[in-house]
Amino acid sequence: MPDHAFAPTRGLLDRWSLDSPLLANRLGDPCEREVLVHVPPEGVKAMQDGSQLGVIIYLAPFTSSGPARAGWKAFAETIPQRHERLVKEGKMDPVILVMPDTFTSLGGNQFVDSPVLGQWSSWLSKALKPAVMERYQTNGKVGLVGKSSGGYGALVNAMRSPGCYDAVACHSGDVGFEMMFQPTFGETLTHVAAHGTAADYVKHVQHAAKLSGPDFHTLMICAMAASYDARDPTSGNPLGIELPVEPRTGKMIERAWNNWLANDPLEMIETQSDGLQSLAALWIDCGDRDQYNIQYGSRAFIDKLSQMGINHSWEEFSGTHSGIDHRLDLSLPFLANALQ
Repeated sequence: MPDHAFAPTRGLLDRWSLDSPLLANRLGDPCEREVLVHVPPEGVKAMQDGSQLGVIIYLAPFTSSGPARAGWKAFAETIPQRHERLVKEGKMDPVILVMPDTFTSLGGNQFVDSPVLGQWSSWLSKALKPAVMERYQTNGKVGLVGKSSGGYGALVNAMRSPGCYDAVACHSGDVGFEMMFQPTFGETLTHVAAHGTAADYVKHVQHAAKLSGPDFHTLMICAMAASYDARDPTSGNPLGIELPVEPRTGKMIERAWNNWLANDPLEMIETQSDGLQSLAALWIDCGDRDQYNIQYGSRAFIDKLSQMGINHSWEEFSGTHSGIDHRLDLSLPFLANALQ
């Protein structure tokens, strides 16, 4: 039986909200978002004594959000509990750990700017980061960490905002879109076809009393389309969501698919590597049996990092895309050390 973390959270667990017009979107999601911040007892004392701490912003995976990571769960450890344990064990220095609510009505977030989902990349750098700097005694250094969509968001925001972030940890982040997404488009088309177009499907989900198992994957693909290839809204498609495949034959629509690929870190690194070059630390890992085939894109990405001489730490571990929170035991100390 796995261990359960019984330890109470003894440090600061702060809750506040941030309202920003950057998050206005076609979905009608709220612009005001809750932000959870955790500082372990050692960090609270350090700030009381006049010290300044580094900041780590946690970006949640798809279908999750920052506040969920602080919630109790059987046979598991919350991120605040993990933070306090790692500091108490002497494995990392305390940081200001920020866990924002980044959920959207399409089930998640890729942390890019999109008229459908909101200007999430801009929000991170122009709204959340300044708000944290104003509220807490920081040393001015900020790291990003996340898994899956959150790992993707950490990596891509470092690439697109050179100098804005100091360190990044990407756990099984979306890399290598051809291996990740193309094998799933047939399944998505079949599920969508029962409702008509992708726009019709999203409308159905928005009014459904509950979601089925296949809904989560199909909704995720629709969210990807909204993130990477948002179209102009029309009366029949007010959100502007269209899949990059022809609905009858499943043939890739080249122009649309190229818009997706422009957001693939494996393609982006060719022209947007400066943000990675400037990082004090870059951590990337992935399981060797990832259900989304992310290990293949990750390996190719690591090869490019090495060819470009970009310093990084890479680990391919035995595991899948699921149940990998224990990897934070490695990445959080790695980031904290880089943010000193």
